[in-house]
Amino acid sequence: MVGFISGLSSVPKRGGAVRTNVAGERTERMQRVEEKKKARRDISHVRVPAFDKTLRDLELGQLKRNRVSTLQINIGLTCNQACSHCHVESSPSSKETMPKIVADRLVKLTQAENDISTVDITGGAPEMHQQFRPLVLKFREMGLNVIDRCNLTILEQIPDAANFLAENQVKVVASLPCYTSDNVEAQRGDGVFDSSIAGLQQLNSLGYGIPGSGLELDLVYNPGGAFLPPEQARLEEDYRRELKRAFGIQFTSLITIANMPIKRFADDLRRSNKLEEYLNLLLSKFNPSTVDKVMCVNQIHVAWDGQLYDCDFNYALEMPVRMPSGQSSEERPEFLPNGMTVFDIEKWSDLENMRVRTAKHCYACTAGTGSSCGGALTD
Repeated sequence: MVGFISGLSSVPKRGGAVRTNVAGERTERMQRVEEKKKARRDISHVRVPAFDKTLRDLELGQLKRNRVSTLQINIGLTCNQACSHCHVESSPSSKETMPKIVADRLVKLTQAENDISTVDITGGAPEMHQQFRPLVLKFREMGLNVIDRCNLTILEQIPDAANFLAENQVKVVASLPCYTSDNVEAQRGDGVFDSSIAGLQQLNSLGYGIPGSGLELDLVYNPGGAFLPPEQARLEEDYRRELKRAFGIQFTSLITIANMPIKRFADDLRRSNKLEEYLNLLLSKFNPSTVDKVMCVNQIHVAWDGQLYDCDFNYALEMPVRMPSGQSSEERPEFLPNGMTVFDIEKWSDLENMRVRTAKHCYACTAGTGSSCGGALTD
């Protein structure tokens, strides 16, 4: 059984000058490796225009946040899997997890607003983190819709997780990049498909995905390579037919999400010499009608350490919401980073009308029928 991850990620203290020097050298070496990796993954040099320039050229204006109706929380990076398409690079070795002081602040800010309608909890595997259940209970007490972004395999490792979700009427959005074993395991690892099917069957047995149950179960598809998702409604029909025929599985809806050319997927693109080709594909499929529907205009993303981002992709790229000049709170804990955090605002509406930070990866959200954490943006 997987245990809960609690507290802040930390480095154990070591005694003695020699050990301290060795540890310091190791840390510096790791930092250099990370800097090289970040430089290798940088897509700013790819020969496509800046996203903001495309918006200006088409007279679409700047992206700005409207009313914040969705609070998305990355509760931590610890996960029981290490998927090839994961843009936050979660894994079993990741120790980052949300401390109670940040979780409490999220509750306080949300209690001060009545605009938030949905809380979308992601990770890592959210169920592995100590603050997951307290946050679910608090937000459900407020009458908010709560989403758990579940990888399905975690349900075998935390036996009471599915019952907890059902008892609290948490919507489950589950990753299943295909209805066949080969495609799923190519992205997510050996044995993952059978475990995912078992998780779906367990959720179905509790009423998830069954019409009239009130328990929603959405599945998430993302492409297995450098191409865009097929038409969402048509693919949903295929999923329904094949999962019902082979496993008796039912679900509520299918969500299609385009692969972001960042982190692990950027590495795959570079290795296969397809990075520039993929960026140009996204540009060629740019759809102006998706721009006012992208998720960042009505959402704020909160990282495990309390820092604010326009979306989880900006979080992956370390592009936080910029702090207005001179603004900072005395309540701000010392461990927090320098960007804008949950301790620098008094209510979520403080973030309205702020400009959204963009870069070339944003083309993935506006290509074809568009892409967001809720699926396609247009028909």
